[in-house]
Amino acid sequence: MERVLYNLRDACMPNLDRITRNPEVMGGKPCLRGMRVTVGTIVGLIAAGHSNAEILRAYPYLEDEDIRQALAYAAW
Repeated sequence: MERVLYNLRDACMPNLDRITRNPEVMGGKPCLRGMRVTVGTIVGLIAAGHSNAEILRAYPYLEDEDIRQALAYAAW
């Protein structure tokens, strides 16, 4: 039974290839593509009512997929 639950959990894990964690970058917090932009920063901006377009203007080195994966990581 435990093996089945493990496989089910893995099936629910989204493909988050843009989320990185490195103890030497932002204290190991989940970041986008190794940059010093945390998932928490993006989620906080969305929660505060900022649009994807506004975030991309403020962080021009990010891409739409970065925002999508940050939100998917937070939801997961």
